[in-house]
Amino acid sequence: MHYSLRCLSAARIGAVAALMAFAAPAALAQGEAVVATINGEPVTETDLSIAMTDLNEQFAQLPDDQRRAAALSAIIEIRLLAAEAEKAGLADGDEFVRRMTLLRQRALHSAFIDKEVAGAVTDEAVRARYDKQVAETPPVNEIRARHIIVETREEAEAIIKELEAGGDFEALAKEKSKDGAAAQGGDLGYFTEGRMVPEFEQAAFALNVGDYSKEPVQTQFGWHVIKVEDKRVQQPPAFEQVAEQFRALLLREAYFAKVTELREAAAVEIADPALKAALEPSAEETPAEE
Repeated sequence: MHYSLRCLSAARIGAVAALMAFAAPAALAQGEAVVATINGEPVTETDLSIAMTDLNEQFAQLPDDQRRAAALSAIIEIRLLAAEAEKAGLADGDEFVRRMTLLRQRALHSAFIDKEVAGAVTDEAVRARYDKQVAETPPVNEIRARHIIVETREEAEAIIKELEAGGDFEALAKEKSKDGAAAQGGDLGYFTEGRMVPEFEQAAFALNVGDYSKEPVQTQFGWHVIKVEDKRVQQPPAFEQVAEQFRALLLREAYFAKVTELREAAAVEIADPALKAALEPSAEETPAEE
C-alpha cells in the first residue's frame, strides 16, 4: 500500500536521534495493538508512545490531536530510510557502529536516571527539603511604602505642609508625583532592604507604619516624600509554587552524587594533556581535607 508521507521537518530533524528506537521493529507483545504495518512489519501503540516521548521537543508546537499522526509519520520515514541504509551497507561502517554504541549508552544513561535517580526523589523528600530550607532561612523584614517624587526640595516641602494640613497622601501622589507609580497613588508595593537606593531605603525603614517623612529625602532621582503603609516579615513562597524547583534541585544533587561515586570508583585515565588539564582540577583548586 502506498502512503502519502507528510511528516513535518521537525520530525526529520529528530529522526537521527530516534533511529535506534524505530529503525528495527521490536518483538510484538501478546495482545499489543498494531496501528500500522510497514512492509509487513508492525507498528504498535508502544512504538507510537516511545516516538512521541523521544520526539517530544520536535512535536512541541503541534496540537495534542496531531501528535500521534506525526509520530507515525516519523516512524514510517525512519524505518523506510533505515531499510535503505541497511541495503547500502551503511550499518557496517565503523563510524556508524560507534555512533550506535554511543546512542545505546545515552539511552541507558537516561533509563538509569529515570529508574534509579529520579525514582529516589519522592514527594516526601521534596517537601522535607522545602521545610528545611524555610526553617533555615533567616526572617526578612519588608515594608510597603508610597512616595511622592518631585524635582526640587521646595516642591517636596510644600507637599509635606499639605499633608500636615490634612492632605491625602494618595491623592497628592496622583496629582504631583513625577514617576510611574503616581497612577497608583505612589504605591511601591512591598520591598526588602537592598531593593531601593540607600537614601530612600534608610528613610523608609526608619518610619513607623502610617507615618510619612517630615523632611524631604533626596536621591539621584529627585526629592521624595515617603509614607509607610505596612511592615511585616516576608513570607516564603507556598510549597505548591516551588515544589518543582525543589524536585529539580534534589534530582541534580542525586545525579551528581551518583556520578561522583562512580567516577571515584572507576579507573579513568585521560591521555590527552589538554583534556586532562581541563577535566582534572589542579592541586591549588582542590579543597584541602579537614
